[in-house]
Amino acid sequence: MTQRVELATVMDRLAVDALVTDYAVAVDDGDWEAYRGLFTSDGRADYRSAGGVEGDARKVAAWLAESLRLFSMRQHLIVNRRVRFGTLDQDTGDTARVQADYINPMRLADDGTASTAPDFVCGGRYAFTVLRTDDGWRLREVVVQEKWRRLPDPRPSPVIN
Repeated sequence: MTQRVELATVMDRLAVDALVTDYAVAVDDGDWEAYRGLFTSDGRADYRSAGGVEGDARKVAAWLAESLRLFSMRQHLIVNRRVRFGTLDQDTGDTARVQADYINPMRLADDGTASTAPDFVCGGRYAFTVLRTDDGWRLREVVVQEKWRRLPDPRPSPVIN
């Protein structure tokens, strides 16, 4: 591999990594226009394993906007990113797959406490399929595989005098 090819691969990896980060920030900030802009025109997302919907980016963004209104704070942490280029059929070097683990603490919007601790935490793995477009790397597909979740403790907190 030549240095030029290696540099191009590094630049592509950085761009794909930035795309995944932009995805997390858009969801956490509730920036649904930015979220939709991260996808190809035929881009899709599948949140069914987390109790959500599957569909095109516009449909999923609308579902996320409604569902995530329950939470005043969201913070995706996307880690252990594995990027594999050229893994789609008849690839010309302009596709990649990313597998990444996530943990997502969230705070309920109106739980009546002054605590800043998360009420709801979930974790799992993302599978991103990305495509190089004229506008840069974009998401063609996002599949969420939720592996676990911790819900709020239904027992009242003890009162300390």
